Amino acid sequence: MTSTKSRYFGDKHFYGRIFTVMLPIVVQNAITNFVSMLDNLMVGRLGTAEMTAVSVANLLVFVYNLSVFGAVSGAGIFTAQYYGGKDQEGVRHTFRFKILIAGALTACAIVLVLLKGRSLLVLYLKGKGDAAEAARILDFSYDYLRVILIGLVPHCLTQAFSSTLRETDKGVPPMAAGIAAWMVNLFLNYVLIFGHLGAPRLGVIGAAIATVVSRFVELAVVAVWTLRNKEKNPFIAGAFRSLHVPGELAGRILKKGLPLMVNETMWAGGIAFLEQCYSLRGLHVVAACNINNTFFDVFAVGFISSGVAIGIIVGQELGAGKIREARESTPKLIVFSLLLGVALGAVYFAAAHFLPYLYNTTGDVHRLATRLMIASAVFFPVEGILNCCYFIVRAGGKTMITMLTDSGLLWGVQVSTAFLISRFTDMPIVPFYTLIQSLIIVKGIVGLLFVRQGRWAVSLVKEE
Repeated sequence: MTSTKSRYFGDKHFYGRIFTVMLPIVVQNAITNFVSMLDNLMVGRLGTAEMTAVSVANLLVFVYNLSVFGAVSGAGIFTAQYYGGKDQEGVRHTFRFKILIAGALTACAIVLVLLKGRSLLVLYLKGKGDAAEAARILDFSYDYLRVILIGLVPHCLTQAFSSTLRETDKGVPPMAAGIAAWMVNLFLNYVLIFGHLGAPRLGVIGAAIATVVSRFVELAVVAVWTLRNKEKNPFIAGAFRSLHVPGELAGRILKKGLPLMVNETMWAGGIAFLEQCYSLRGLHVVAACNINNTFFDVFAVGFISSGVAIGIIVGQELGAGKIREARESTPKLIVFSLLLGVALGAVYFAAAHFLPYLYNTTGDVHRLATRLMIASAVFFPVEGILNCCYFIVRAGGKTMITMLTDSGLLWGVQVSTAFLISRFTDMPIVPFYTLIQSLIIVKGIVGLLFVRQGRWAVSLVKEE
């Protein structure tokens, strides 16, 4: 019994290390998603059309965010391992790489939205509903999206700074930057959306302006702290003398990181495509899905942040050459993630019965959102295991495997099934949504099998 307990449960030091890395990430991500939720709730007070418009625009922003996250995370695998091996020059090069790749993706996203933005948005407005209402939603959505584009520039730079700080055990400054951004966004939402304190009532445009300003504030806080504390952040010394990254290292990062970037982009695209499939059941479904997604993102911060922390911890152990320790910790990390998912799922299940009523929308949308939230809550434990397995395998640089088991299975199993159901059946939205959600069990089983094999446990920096 004791050996079984020691295999699946850690001691105080084990959990203390997890929470030390995890809590600043939880706070920062919680603030970010809480700000998004407040945006959504405040806009939702304007009406169903405005709420739906912002949610549709944010689906496209979501794809961009995940693309940038995947790009900096690919380099972050090396950052964590270089830091574990006490190689500050390596950390500096990965930081530069993050700036270059995130900047390139941001430029592409801005051009794409300016050229094809309306065409992409209209894909989500083809379901049953009033045509005039759909046109009104499209106008709101595109106006909001064009303003949000300005905030992509500071956001991509913030990601380069924040990810590097987290991977070098400096999680508090990104958290503080997130808190500052949250305060600014909340205040400007109040002023600009509803026209308080003598400001004009700007509605969805006001929400977009508030978000953009908060992005610049977040960048300013995290960048100034990093630059003014060079003794704590040796990598920043000389980091901007040039943006040169050794070709050999850039090639290795691309080799390991490109599948990760593709994976995050494909995963975000898959989620956006699923929402498009659900939207064909009607405009009221788009509104209900938006409510579910908004609150899901807030609650999912727990197991997503724990996954990021797990990836950092395992990556540092691998970089330090502690292969055996990294492998022995995985059962404990999986059990921890499972229990966390159970706890979050129980809270989300209870919250489903009152949170949707914070929105100024119809009774049908309220009731449908509650049922979708309940369906989501059931699978929180599986989501916890999925995130844990994903970040463990990724920490060892097995990014091709993570791509195949994450976005590959999403498109091959969930998206393909949703496409067939949405186009060729009349299945009601609740059983439709629940069926698609249940298919993540397949991904969970595959993820556990890859973790158990142990081939992910390699030191990338020792290979040099």
